[in-house]
Amino acid sequence: MNLPPHVIALDEVTLRRFDGEADLPEFFTVIEESLEHLRPWMPWVAEHSRAKTAEFLTGRAELWALGREFTYAIVLDGAIVGVCALFRRESTPEDTREVGYWLHPAATGRGLATRAARAVVEQAFRLPGVEQVEIVHDPANRASGAVPARLGFTEHLRRPAEPAAPAETGEELVWRLPRERASAR
Repeated sequence: MNLPPHVIALDEVTLRRFDGEADLPEFFTVIEESLEHLRPWMPWVAEHSRAKTAEFLTGRAELWALGREFTYAIVLDGAIVGVCALFRRESTPEDTREVGYWLHPAATGRGLATRAARAVVEQAFRLPGVEQVEIVHDPANRASGAVPARLGFTEHLRRPAEPAAPAETGEELVWRLPRERASAR
């Protein structure tokens, strides 16, 4: 099976596969410090706990090995400052992968999410059969929307979505980048 590398070194930031229990204390702290920043957009924040974080980390290795989800810690100056993941929703076509990301509030505004997402998109197109990558977010989350716009994605569609987090509007904005446009960049 063709899998992305466990570590992707970028200029000042590194993406690395989570290391289960070893990352739990630091990752839990990063989430704790980011709760108010994430709460408007991330439904899982409402049920955040150390046990849920441990469960999340424990599941990453199996999903990676199965080729279903590739979740990277975004590391800056040796510290975890966020997450960037490549995955496929069951509701999307086989040839489509999605990229998701979030950052600690102290790490925002420096292009880290854009660089991380760009690296993960490149990995997506190295996977067999992947013809397009999507980024999906609530249209009111302008910070999330800035990333696909910078990476050459185009707005594909807006669709109704049941609000699951406090600031969500009941709509999702789907950005898409097809393989042919990605390779032309």
